[in-house]
Amino acid sequence: MSADAPLRVHLVRHGKIESHRGDMPLTDEGLRQAEAFGQRLNEELVIGEVVSFLYAPTRRARETTETIYNALRITSGYADSRQTQLLAPVEHCALRNPDIYVAGSRIELVSTPEAVAEQLPETGLSPQELARLPFLHGFWGDPDRIGYWVNHPNPPGEDADTVARRLLTFAVSLLDLPRRQPGRYICVTHSPVLRAFLRRYLVGHDPGE
Repeated sequence: MSADAPLRVHLVRHGKIESHRGDMPLTDEGLRQAEAFGQRLNEELVIGEVVSFLYAPTRRARETTETIYNALRITSGYADSRQTQLLAPVEHCALRNPDIYVAGSRIELVSTPEAVAEQLPETGLSPQELARLPFLHGFWGDPDRIGYWVNHPNPPGEDADTVARRLLTFAVSLLDLPRRQPGRYICVTHSPVLRAFLRRYLVGHDPGE
C-alpha cells in the first residue's frame, strides 16, 4: 500500500445510560446498541485495514468502545480472515466533553446541582448555591440542557464552536501519520461534542438529540 492509503474516521456517541447524574455505566440496551454497531461495522472492513479505537475519558464511552471492539473480534472471524488489525481501545482527551469551569475547577455538565456539588467537594459550594450561578441556572432550567450549552454565546469555558474545532483539528491531525495500509478510527464521544460538530461543519444548525 502507498503512504496515502485511505483513512476513515467514525464519530460515535456512547450507548444508552440510565441518567446523566454522573459518569453512569451503560444500560443493557446501551450494551446491545454498541454490540450491534460493532457487528455492522464488521461488514465494512477491508483487506489489510488497521482499526484504532479511541474513547472519551468517561466510563460510558469506555464501555461503549470496549463492547464495539469485542463485537468485532468475535464476529465471524472476519478480522483474522482479512488480515485486519484491531488495536486495543485507548482513552483520548480530544474526545472529552466541553471544558466548563466552576470555582476554578473543570466540571462535567451533569443533570442536577447535587451531581455537580459531588464534583467540587473542596469548594464547599452547596447544590443551592450552584443552582444560582447564571449559566448553571439556565442549563438546569432548560428542557434541552445540551441545546442550552450549544447555543449559549458565552458559557464559562468552551463554547460549541471551540469544541467543534477541537474535534476537527484532532481528526485532521490523524492524516499526519504515514499510512501504508488502510486505516479506520472508531472515536466514541458524547452528545455535546457531536452536536457542536454537526452544527458547525455539517448541518449548519443544532440537530438536537
